[in-house]
Amino acid sequence: MIKTKIKKAIALAWITAIAATSALGGALNTYAATQIGTGSVTGTSAFDTAILWDGTYTANSASGSVSNIIVTATVLPTLNMTISTGSIDLGTLVPNVESTWTVGIEIWTNATNGVSITARSWSGGLTNTASGAIQINDLDADGESYKFSSLTGAIDSSITWFSSQSYAAVEVNDNATENSVYTSNKPEKDDAANYDLVFTVGATATSETPAWDYQDNITFTVTGNF
Repeated sequence: MIKTKIKKAIALAWITAIAATSALGGALNTYAATQIGTGSVTGTSAFDTAILWDGTYTANSASGSVSNIIVTATVLPTLNMTISTGSIDLGTLVPNVESTWTVGIEIWTNATNGVSITARSWSGGLTNTASGAIQINDLDADGESYKFSSLTGAIDSSITWFSSQSYAAVEVNDNATENSVYTSNKPEKDDAANYDLVFTVGATATSETPAWDYQDNITFTVTGNF
């Protein structure tokens, strides 16, 4: 009788050991997923997910995921304009012959949609320094002329589909118009050796244009289209 009890006890212990081995993911059985822990983010429960004893991988593995961990970064906007000179000297005007001077302008920006550049006259024409009422412009249709124009320079953008545009000569006759001289549609890098824009000022006098010195100030405005 004692031997029978001992045999039963040994058999029960063996069954218990098998069950324990299987519960731990042993090779004998594959069990349904059981949570053995939690995947989480410190300070919030929004990311909490169960880490499971998972027989779908192997009999001895556990798995869990924490999703939607957001990665952020910032690129600061940049917009730079460099003008090759601070003075434009048209020299001595010869009647009925246009005198011109060119200025290089370089743009460096990461504006997503490029830039636009305008040029505006402060006085609405080349103004006689002895008499502010006398100007060289096209208001009186007397053959005199004062023009802004531009040519597209070197393309220094590596962005696909980059394009830029310069603008034909326009007569200057007021101090309010922002005359468009350049537009682009993508970011462009700094390349001081190759200007993005060549801006030209041209003036023509006649034999009756009053004598003395003439002057104008030009404001260039660059706008980044971020």
